[in-house]
Amino acid sequence: MAGGVLAKAYGGKDYPGDITLFVFLACLVAATGGLIFGYDLGISGGVTAMDPFLLKFFPSVYKMENENQSTNQYCKFDSQMLTLFTSSLYVAALVASFFASTVTRVFGRKWSMFSGGITFLIGSAINGAAENIFMLILGRLLLGVGVGFANQSVPVYLSEMAPARLRGMLNIGFQLMITIGILAANLINYSTTKIQGGWGWRVSLALAVVPAGIITLGSLFLPDTPNSLIERGHENKAKEMLCKIRGTDDIQMEYDDMLAASEEAKKIQHPWSNILKRKYRPQLTMAILIPFFQQLTGINVIMFYAPVLFKTIGFKDDASLMSAVITGLVNVFATFVSIVTVDRFGRRMLFLQGGIQMLICQIAIGTMIAVMFGTSGVADVSMDYAPWVVAFICIYVAGFAWSWGPLGWLVPSEIFSLEIRSAGQSITVSVNMFFTFIIGQIFLTMLCHMKFGLFYFFGGWVVIMTIFIALFLPETKNVPIEEMILVWKRHWFWGKYISDDDVHVANDMVAIA
Repeated sequence: MAGGVLAKAYGGKDYPGDITLFVFLACLVAATGGLIFGYDLGISGGVTAMDPFLLKFFPSVYKMENENQSTNQYCKFDSQMLTLFTSSLYVAALVASFFASTVTRVFGRKWSMFSGGITFLIGSAINGAAENIFMLILGRLLLGVGVGFANQSVPVYLSEMAPARLRGMLNIGFQLMITIGILAANLINYSTTKIQGGWGWRVSLALAVVPAGIITLGSLFLPDTPNSLIERGHENKAKEMLCKIRGTDDIQMEYDDMLAASEEAKKIQHPWSNILKRKYRPQLTMAILIPFFQQLTGINVIMFYAPVLFKTIGFKDDASLMSAVITGLVNVFATFVSIVTVDRFGRRMLFLQGGIQMLICQIAIGTMIAVMFGTSGVADVSMDYAPWVVAFICIYVAGFAWSWGPLGWLVPSEIFSLEIRSAGQSITVSVNMFFTFIIGQIFLTMLCHMKFGLFYFFGGWVVIMTIFIALFLPETKNVPIEEMILVWKRHWFWGKYISDDDVHVANDMVAIA
């Protein structure tokens, strides 16, 4: 009989749901893979704003930027070359995620994490020591490879190690580490800009070896997940590991489900073509649309305006620091809210509540900026409005940080069957990186042309994604990862894509009746 909540609904026996210290420590170490992504997100924007960095590598950009004296709050100086340099990481991560899929499946999740960590570490060292544009771009590409490997393997590892009842909490540890990495990077950037001699950018870039070293060394001590061991033919080791991570010998039901999933996986020779089959349509749709929607929440435009508004309300030269620290702290603490609530209230509730909260904030911020800047974009920010805009920015960031921020990584990592899990996660990472790249390239141009309407544009997308979640995403909390097929089978829309013969769960006859 099916495990978890579905089993309980039919009078079956539940999987062991308590977390052991062994699992907690393993997930904590694995989650540090998020630090490298977060650190880079936070560090790159600050470094490319440092004059010594621009003078050394992009002198033409530095000259043009200083010649541009426009006070237009919509049309800021936009260097496609500089944006392309920053965004090159995302292209490298996109490509690397497909190679990471094979490493994750054939050698195990931990070795994919190790590969990501060591590559990111090498890239950090090259960037810190860069003397020419070639070294800078080479280091940047290696950072992208590291991020691609880590983002592909860490969410899958966390979802597989965690007991079903606490999978959301442990998986969101990855997003928590991303937010901590961003906050740490912003604080480091602020400190290094004050270093005399113009070499502060080297410190900022080179310190990326710290988070890289943590995940590289940590991954060497991580155990393999039972799912990965079974996938690679080590059934006895998998059973021993399952007993160890669950803290009990009463694991036969969960083990049987893993074996059933493994038997199904062995029939698959080409997961990339197999994932296109009709029965995987629900998971493939989510793997594409969830990361796509995550990048269209409008988080970029909100974070872009934060320093301008913080400067207006009196922080002056420390505006960018205070903006980064305050929004960074909101980001971290709101992620803790998600950790506490995701397994209690479910993924759907957080998605829907967060979406509504972000929509209200975007409409409010867009309207107030329209009043302050009009369509010309040239005006002083009113002190009557600025504090309210800053408050709505913080509320928006909180809404994102407990909904689309962490759930954009959690949900795709827990919905795939074993036979397509690595390929599915690679699709999620590649879509995320592709649209991060696209938004980064066109964001400032869109802002210049659409003005305050850009807030309403992203607000419209939030409406679409919230309706999509309400109609098409079933609740996945507390469902054992190898029984997720039953959730799709029961769904009012997706059920028609899955036949009874497609359901391969140990003792599942009652569960799908």
